[in-house]
Amino acid sequence: MFKSCEELRAKIAEYTAELDTKFNGSDGKRYVMLCGGTGCIAGGTMQIKEKFEEYIKECHLEDKVELRVVGCFGLCSQGPFVRIFPEDVLYRLVKPSDIQEIVMKDLMLGETVDRLVYEDPQTGEKITKMEEIGFYRKQKRIALHGCGVIDPNNIEEALGCGGYQGLMNALSMPREDVIKLILDSGLRGRGGGGFPTGRKWQFAYDSVSDQKYVVCNGDEGDPGAFMDRSILEDNPLAVIEGMAIAGYAIGASEGYFYIRAEYPIAVSRINATIKKCEELGLLGDNILGTGFSFHAHVRLGAGAFVCGEETALLNSIMGQRGMPRPRPPFPAVKGLWNEPTIVNNVETMATVPYILREGLEAFTQYGTERSKGTKVFCLGGKVNNVGLVEIPMGVTLRELIYEIGGGVQGGKEFKAIQTGGPSGGCLTPEYLDTPIDFDNMVAAGSMMGSGGAIVMDEDNCMVDVAKFYMGFICDESCGKCSPCRIGTKRMMEILERITNGTGSMKDFEELEAISEACQTNALCALGQTAANPIMSTIQHFKDEYIAHIKDKTCPAKVCKDLINYTIIADKCKKCSLCSRMCPVEAISGTPGKTVFTIDQTKCIKCGMCVASCKFDAIIKE
Repeated sequence: MFKSCEELRAKIAEYTAELDTKFNGSDGKRYVMLCGGTGCIAGGTMQIKEKFEEYIKECHLEDKVELRVVGCFGLCSQGPFVRIFPEDVLYRLVKPSDIQEIVMKDLMLGETVDRLVYEDPQTGEKITKMEEIGFYRKQKRIALHGCGVIDPNNIEEALGCGGYQGLMNALSMPREDVIKLILDSGLRGRGGGGFPTGRKWQFAYDSVSDQKYVVCNGDEGDPGAFMDRSILEDNPLAVIEGMAIAGYAIGASEGYFYIRAEYPIAVSRINATIKKCEELGLLGDNILGTGFSFHAHVRLGAGAFVCGEETALLNSIMGQRGMPRPRPPFPAVKGLWNEPTIVNNVETMATVPYILREGLEAFTQYGTERSKGTKVFCLGGKVNNVGLVEIPMGVTLRELIYEIGGGVQGGKEFKAIQTGGPSGGCLTPEYLDTPIDFDNMVAAGSMMGSGGAIVMDEDNCMVDVAKFYMGFICDESCGKCSPCRIGTKRMMEILERITNGTGSMKDFEELEAISEACQTNALCALGQTAANPIMSTIQHFKDEYIAHIKDKTCPAKVCKDLINYTIIADKCKKCSLCSRMCPVEAISGTPGKTVFTIDQTKCIKCGMCVASCKFDAIIKE
């Protein structure tokens, strides 16, 4: 157990030296790092680990090679990854069957396995080092500090990578100075609202009470978002440290992690790290002999998207139904059990230690005038490099999509990017040179949100996109207020009519009216922003709505009720494969003799015929 800051600092110096050894090869060993992110684990990381262990033993390399499973490397579409030090060679799309070659060729002979090296999707260039890949070049890891570098189950490595230095610095300062530092840093909440973090802390500090609380919002529910999950899984100590700093700043002694139960790895690692911190004297009573006491607890969420709203989240922690309540009073005045409470999301908590550790200038050198620092995004959809990125505020959408994301898949035309998840909007090519920050995103008709960024190409139907997000919101509405409970349902019904070909212009007019009613009258941000995807798609793609309503066609050929599959007679080879693959026997013809045809009354528009035809003889009309 560490009894003082001086004792911990001395030990951290040892941990840092040990971690450095694993990267510079000063001990003469090779270090094989495997990506332990959820995506790579699903892709076979643990099977790859077993194969490495098998061949390392078979080749008698136990004293020369050390195997480590670390956190997420970020470039999820190219995983599983293997990274070898001290040469710093990165292999991607690795399979268990590749391990023998890596061991025999790289670990024993020092030769690179070229076929497993990353290939730039735009230039075709082979790149062996991670930092030289376009996906990583413009990134700056602050919230993701330590992710992909340390073993998240090894607290010594987390400490050696800068852990708890921020808290120790904070504990040497008056509480007011810690809050002032966060205020001066310009840090804004990374959960979506962008409220100044220091101001929220100041409100809680000014509230007089014998008991105050800190809550970390890990209830990440946006479709396609996994920023918070990755941080919790890959460097849990950083989030715990951020919570403890917040607790010290406002005078709180208790903290709660609210994490959705669908994140079992994150929950397990946070619980294990809290227990280890308690054993080492990094949490609990009289931390490091400073007189500051702080206890952390974990509460599991049941997956309700509305519990991302802070008052609904607090109700859930207290055992009540997860529903928002009117504000004021705000949680900083009356939160958990009516005591002053601050609620910050995972990314915000993970950013705080960096500011206390590295200083004000180190943080504020990144970002724009009103949005300092960096932002983590989950870049997904029709983009080549899908994954987790952390970029300085001010990087443009064009840089995000084409330089970091590697461009649109298949060289197709970029159509829109949905930012902010269900609460955000779609931004079209005219916004590609817009610098990304809180204010610019809102001015463009979208929002930063928690960090989802879904790229869409020419094959996406924007009416269908709006329907997808509205379906999600309908399912997640808590039902407490009528504008959200009824309004989202009515909007969903209208979108269903438009996409199945029975919509009218009156429906279109009502859709806009209901959207405006939800925005102005819903109780919480879920309902107030529910119509954002509809409003933004109407603004930029009104012609697609009109085509669905008046022409009864889907320009992108996505909406099933508005398309037909047709077999081109000149291209049909009469092979009968499409007929055999059709699940409803809608395709008929005589093999080898007649051109096959599709009975439109039976066709369920599943697309199996198109997928099975080897001659491109079937088209969507």
